[in-house]
Amino acid sequence: MRQGIIAGMALALLVCVPGTALAEEGDAYVAPRGPGGVHPDLNGIWQALNEANYDIELHMARASVQLRDGPHGPVPSLETYKLGAVVSVPPSMGVVEGGKIPYKPEALAKKQENQADWINLDPEVKCYLPGVPRANYMPQPFQIFQGESTLFFAYQYAGAVRDIFTEDPGPAPIDTWMGQSVASWDGDTLVIEVTGLNDQTWFDRAGNHHSSQMKVTERYTPTSPDHLHYEATIEDAETFTRPWKISMPLYRRKEANMALMDFRCVEFVEELLYGEWRRNPLQR
Repeated sequence: MRQGIIAGMALALLVCVPGTALAEEGDAYVAPRGPGGVHPDLNGIWQALNEANYDIELHMARASVQLRDGPHGPVPSLETYKLGAVVSVPPSMGVVEGGKIPYKPEALAKKQENQADWINLDPEVKCYLPGVPRANYMPQPFQIFQGESTLFFAYQYAGAVRDIFTEDPGPAPIDTWMGQSVASWDGDTLVIEVTGLNDQTWFDRAGNHHSSQMKVTERYTPTSPDHLHYEATIEDAETFTRPWKISMPLYRRKEANMALMDFRCVEFVEELLYGEWRRNPLQR
């Protein structure tokens, strides 16, 4: 009887603390080898299932991605209120270790300005490339193509791609939206160092931002046949008081005939960007 009670308590602990059990499973997991037979096979279509694209920090639900002062508290902005719950922000525990980004005071002020004018400033609204790490937790999948000595990431959102170097070519010649990625391996963890990013991308719809001095160090670790543990360390002394980290699971898309589809959203925003120059402009 006593042994049965103890066994039941142990089972209850495993149910109540799933993270512990998953961590142990992940530590013990050895992924199948990829091309060449040396490194784990990361080929596949992956997607984050979280609220990070709304706001990577710990946050409560909000009525809109862009707010204004109301008589009894914040209300949706003039630009967003007609969209109702479509532009509301779901709550999330966030993906930032510690919950908050360690901004310098002037950078925090800029973040707040960004958030207050989201509809005009967020690059996602105009379908600009999302940058890194945001590309990995957009609400659309991405695909890893891994060869014996090659790596290529393709994203459904905006047709973004990353052709990843496996040998360091030296400093990036120019800053770009997706930066320059250089890969190495730490055991079974794929490590990608990203530099040469411009200062135009955001981390999310909440206005979290960085400078062109940012370096992102990504780590992709297989923890089961259908899961990768993803983390990214952010270094940017111009914007933040110290390095900080985000982490999340990535899930393999398992649907039959799963493939990336075209979502080249540039054509969807032509009216927004260029409509005022029509010979006979539409109502705006």
